[in-house]
Parts: sequence; C-alpha cells; structure tokens
Amino acid sequence: MRQSLQNKIDYSIDLIRKAEKMALRLDPENGFWLAFSGGKDSQALYHVAQMAGVRFKAHMNLTSVDPPEVIRFVKRQYPDVELIRPRMSIYDMAKKKHFLPTRTFRWCCAKFKEISGAGKVTLIGIRKEESARRAKRGEVSTSIKGKRNEESFDQWSEHEEKMVTCVEGKDKILVSPIIHWTERDVWEFLNENGIPHCELYDQGYTRIGCICCPMSGPRQKRKEIERWPHVKRNWLKAIQWFIDYGYIDHNFCDAETGFKWWISGKPFKEFYADNVLQQKFEFTNE
Repeated sequence: MRQSLQNKIDYSIDLIRKAEKMALRLDPENGFWLAFSGGKDSQALYHVAQMAGVRFKAHMNLTSVDPPEVIRFVKRQYPDVELIRPRMSIYDMAKKKHFLPTRTFRWCCAKFKEISGAGKVTLIGIRKEESARRAKRGEVSTSIKGKRNEESFDQWSEHEEKMVTCVEGKDKILVSPIIHWTERDVWEFLNENGIPHCELYDQGYTRIGCICCPMSGPRQKRKEIERWPHVKRNWLKAIQWFIDYGYIDHNFCDAETGFKWWISGKPFKEFYADNVLQQKFEFTNE
C-alpha cells in the first residue's frame, strides 16, 4: 500500500477516535450513526470505522428507487447494517409535493437521506474530489439551529462543549473521515484489504445510487431505465397522475413526453423546442 494512502488512513482513524467522545455523549448506546449506501465510499468509511475500534451503528436509508443488486449486496456482505425503509415511496412523495425531483429542486435527498441521524454524530463518506460543492466541505459539518458551518476537527473541537447543548431535534453533526481521499485511494484500500464490492461497478457503473437520480446525466438515466424498466413504469404512472389532476403546467400530450423531458435535464422550453417543435417542423417538410 502506498505510504500516502496509509497516512490518510491513519489520519481518518485519528479523526474518528477524536470525535467518538461527542458521539457517545449524544448516543451512549450506539455511538456514531454511520450513513451507509453500499457504494465504495461508504464501504471504505465502514471499514475505517472498524479499524478505529469505535462504537457505531450503520444505517442505509432506502428510497424505493434503489438498485436491487445493491440491496442484495448489502444484505449479503453487511448483515449488521440496518435497512431503513421509507414510509412513503418516492413516487407517492412526488404526488404529495406536486413536483418531480430535479437537479435544481432535489427534494428527494432531504426527504429520504438527510433526515436520518438527527441529534447524533453522523459519519458520512463524502470526498472533496467528487464535486466543486463537496470540495468546500470541511471534516466536520455542523447544522445547529439552521446555521451550517464547515470546519476542520481542530476548529470544531474548540467550541465542542458549547455545541453539546445546541444539538436538539433535527440539528446534527456530520463527520467526514475520508474527505481527503481520492477515488484511487478508495479502490486501493478496498482491494488491498480484500473487501468485495457491488457487481454493478464491474458492469460499467461508476455510481450506484438511486435509479434516475436527478444529478445523473440523460445518458446514464437511459442506461438505468433500460436495466430497471419498473422505475420508468412507476414514474410514468406518477406523471400521468400529475397530468390528470392538473399539477403540471407544461403542455404534455402524454406521460411519455413528460418522462422524456424529466430525464433530459433540460428546462421545459428548451426541451419543447428541441424535441416537440423540431419534430413538427420535420413532419411538415416531408
């Protein structure tokens, strides 16, 4: 194993051990709430937490659009992970909100993922390398009374005592032990330790989160609905419901058109010009 990776592992373990005192203070029985997804990053997080020898309980929030291969993998390889099933499917939640989840209005994560771990110290497997937004995240992220702060552990620990009295209700503390790791680091860590990964990675999938995630590109979404057609069928039913009850202002002639717009990731006017108007123009000239 590369020395640079070993240094990162040691740093991650040290960070987790330092934060354990707060985790046990908020949850003496279970310690950390570890957010697990079955993906490579959450696997690395899980095993680093084990190496740290701290007390934690891993949880996986299901959304009703999880790849079945991922769920089977977690049940087989991580039977101790608690699977939290949603009280309402994402399709019914969309009906309740009268809006489909989109890149600019991604309510799905807030409703199905981010609500868990409230009032606890939560371990998450995000990495700065993943996106420009995550590059701004700190080792410790606090959400106290609606105010969010991103800090290093040393900055956070300076006012730890004061924060204990503030953590109530939905306020929580997020600790990101592998935030400085690269994707290469993650794969090397898993492979060097003989840790099996989900089969979807070997089949060309670079991310194995929710099927048709709003953050995925159109090509990825098309690939996913070809493999898991039941997700498209369920979204078509939801979109038809929107049409029938008048919750969609766009001029959709049918649910199929609405679904094509949704997975395109384009503003409706742009989608309509590129697809509907263009088709009419071509038809007129034939």
